[in-house]
Amino acid sequence: MSRIGKKAVSVPAGVTANVSGQTVTVKGPKGELKTILNEQVLVKMEQGGVKVDPINKTKLARSSWGMSRTLVANMVKGVTEGFSKSLEINGVGYRAALNGKNLQLNLGYSHDVVYPVPAGIEIKVPKPTEIVVSGINKQQVGQVAAEIREWRGPEPYKGKGVKYANEKIFRKEGKKK
Repeated sequence: MSRIGKKAVSVPAGVTANVSGQTVTVKGPKGELKTILNEQVLVKMEQGGVKVDPINKTKLARSSWGMSRTLVANMVKGVTEGFSKSLEINGVGYRAALNGKNLQLNLGYSHDVVYPVPAGIEIKVPKPTEIVVSGINKQQVGQVAAEIREWRGPEPYKGKGVKYANEKIFRKEGKKK
């Protein structure tokens, strides 16, 4: 039995949730999110929340149960609070700047990397070595942060590159004579 799946997702004041078949739509102060859940789960509105149950006792239905409930919970949290990821840039001359709807990264290549900011995502650059990616869709925020990090991931010898703010880089010792 899924311990997470048993709990109903509570819908706070100011947020409206609508369930029609397998489609769940959540509207809140920050925006609107919509998703289609797996056919192995049954979604229904209960008093003050959304309840997710497996359609039968098969292994596939039970494995989809907790994940479907978490997707709905992330939608509710996204339209109320939003999600954000922080990135840090380490290295001599490495920096970031925001030019209109593009993020311009100088990461030691012969050219600047220009990353167009997708719709629904907000990128802030409080310092030239810090990037904050925020939005209402948790998956999209994580994907954009991963794409930015992918341009120059942190290397283990000097620690240069783009890393998550809470990420620990395992440092290696260099060659010895």
